[in-house]
Amino acid sequence: MDDWDPEGPAYPERPQLPPPQMTYMDATYLAASDVPLRKVIMYPVNGVVSGGADGGRAFKTRTRITTGDFFEMFDVPFQYGGGWTAQADAGAQNVIVLSRALNARLFGGASGVGQTIRWNDREFRVIGVLGEWHPLPRFYDMNTGPFDDPEDAYIPWGWGRVLAQLTSGTLRCWNTAEATDTFEQVAASSCAWIQMWVELPDARARERMQTVLDAYWSQQHAAGRFQRPRNNRLTNVEQWLRDQEIVQDDNRMLVRLAFAFLVVCLINTAGLLLAKFLKGAPASGIRRALGASRAQIFIQHIVEAGILAAGGCIVGLLLSAAGLWGLRALYANSTETGSGYAGFSHVDSATLVWALVLTVVTTFLAGSYPAWRIGRVPPTVYLKSQ
Repeated sequence: MDDWDPEGPAYPERPQLPPPQMTYMDATYLAASDVPLRKVIMYPVNGVVSGGADGGRAFKTRTRITTGDFFEMFDVPFQYGGGWTAQADAGAQNVIVLSRALNARLFGGASGVGQTIRWNDREFRVIGVLGEWHPLPRFYDMNTGPFDDPEDAYIPWGWGRVLAQLTSGTLRCWNTAEATDTFEQVAASSCAWIQMWVELPDARARERMQTVLDAYWSQQHAAGRFQRPRNNRLTNVEQWLRDQEIVQDDNRMLVRLAFAFLVVCLINTAGLLLAKFLKGAPASGIRRALGASRAQIFIQHIVEAGILAAGGCIVGLLLSAAGLWGLRALYANSTETGSGYAGFSHVDSATLVWALVLTVVTTFLAGSYPAWRIGRVPPTVYLKSQ
């Protein structure tokens, strides 16, 4: 929702879009709607954790203050335990969910569910431990880095107001006349700092939610807010990534150049195979004279091209793995990109499957014409020469 400065958009480079975050008052009002199947309002904070199996020293940890639907909405896996209910959000119950890495640090990998730790000098009972979960990009909150790792601790929404805990992420304010020294002042201001997601199972639910947004906009506009043109949007994840320009134009250009280079390689490969097959044409002619069919000659040369392509595929995968290893090492030593980029640079099963499929397709494309050409050569030409 666009509650930004009437004099200009939140981001001049994307003037058609509203701010990517919401104000506290707007998010909490809309979160009370019963239209969505699930809804999440949240923001990141810094915390200090202590306790665990050995009662070790306190250390900083990135934490997310969120509503309980977070885990189900984003399909977050649990290794032990689970999340909390809406009652825990309203009552600011002393419960906490840990990441797998934080649980291993505090409890040596054993289940910490039921144990008590201290977060920001308050006792919290561990009710869940996440499994392996590294969404890339981290679409649900890209304000502090789309390829950063998820937070290590999660606590109920109500603790934000109880502890007067402001965000450690992005907080943008356009109205300098508003006081923003305390949590209550920021919560009542036009500053955007809350991320909000809703789960709408069908088109009817989407229409109803859009009606809720528009009705709220009209009410607030009449009260003096939302002075920019109405710009209420319900954006799915795919469109959200496009709007936030996670995939840049230079990345798309690199993909196009890669496929253009592939086409050039295919043309060169076809020429080299044709020259190689023509050089061995006398042997093919003798096989034809001895009874081999054109189809058999074609299959022979396609198999030969396939063997060469398989070797090229293996070498290419090894070179790709070496390049990705180098990228991981580069990002691991970088303080600006974070560990998320390192996790993004890896070879997975889908990559291997696509490499094999591309090998088969390109082998057929590059080898079919040379193989067909050899099969069409009359065997009598080579018998006379022999």
